[in-house]
Amino acid sequence: MTLQSLLGIELPIIQAPMAGVQGSALAIAVSNAGGLGSLPCAMLTIDAMRKELAAIKENTGKPFNVNFFCHTPPAVNAEREAGWRTALSPYYREYGIDADAIPAGPGRAPFSAEAADVLEEFKPAVVSFHFGLPSADLLARARSWGAKILSSATTVEEARWLEAQGVDAIIAQGLEAGGHRGIFLSDDLTTQVGTFALLPQIVRAVKLPVIAAGGIADAKGVAAAMKLGAAGMQVGTAYLLCPEAMTSAVHRAALKSEAARHTALTNLFTGRPARGIVNRIIRELGPISAAPPAFPLATAAIAPLRAKAESEGSGEFSPLWSGQNASGCREIPAAELTRELAAGLQ
Repeated sequence: MTLQSLLGIELPIIQAPMAGVQGSALAIAVSNAGGLGSLPCAMLTIDAMRKELAAIKENTGKPFNVNFFCHTPPAVNAEREAGWRTALSPYYREYGIDADAIPAGPGRAPFSAEAADVLEEFKPAVVSFHFGLPSADLLARARSWGAKILSSATTVEEARWLEAQGVDAIIAQGLEAGGHRGIFLSDDLTTQVGTFALLPQIVRAVKLPVIAAGGIADAKGVAAAMKLGAAGMQVGTAYLLCPEAMTSAVHRAALKSEAARHTALTNLFTGRPARGIVNRIIRELGPISAAPPAFPLATAAIAPLRAKAESEGSGEFSPLWSGQNASGCREIPAAELTRELAAGLQ
């Protein structure tokens, strides 16, 4: 079965869900162009999720994907939190921020029964997960209205595990990909390999459709992935300059600059490895540090620094998520980009 027939789409191009830099507008544009638009829900409240889903339903009759993280929220460790704020204290002083006034908070929520209740109202055609899968009962809720289930694998072992859990297709996330690593069976980053090394290994190891993700930015990249057995592509970074994306001014400027050639996996912004453009805080504290609390608790302490710096036009404390290949980033409508990517399917 092709990915198109499995998901009910015209083009096997999936717009990667990118929490914090996009909402319903990008998903609508890609779905209407024949691809699979995605709504990232990890940073949305229940009310905001319902509002975004209503906007999608109102503006497209095509299939779309809703994406969730499925991490286990950690207990707050006061000692670790205090250590993280101590590491950030020189920056707090520089920007005149009162560290004692910064509230603690998770920043990102996993898939929950409350989220499933909202999805049931809208019955999205596809539900995708990052960091493995949710509990069996929550997964059954997502399946109950006929949704197809996707999840990311960063190793062959993760792909086999996902297949054993009954997912409908697997996203092979290569090391080049921007944003959070989908790694979930271990936290050993030495297991992480590039897309074109990972993809054929997963294709050989499972019987499901495999979607290539990471470093694919144009039609030639799509064509290359297809030759290695991909059933479709998931593309994120290339969409970040589209007018439908909510990418901030400092993030857009970084993507258009020489800085975009320098990316790193860093845990400084959330406590979990994610690829972004190297900036001051990554250079000075990271990229990988033992100081941040467990995901997603690292977010709260760094948020005021980000806000203050961005108010002055600086992205030096911002998570400037980007894959290793930002060459496909152009300020063109998302529908046009989707069709250009699909030219590689010929």
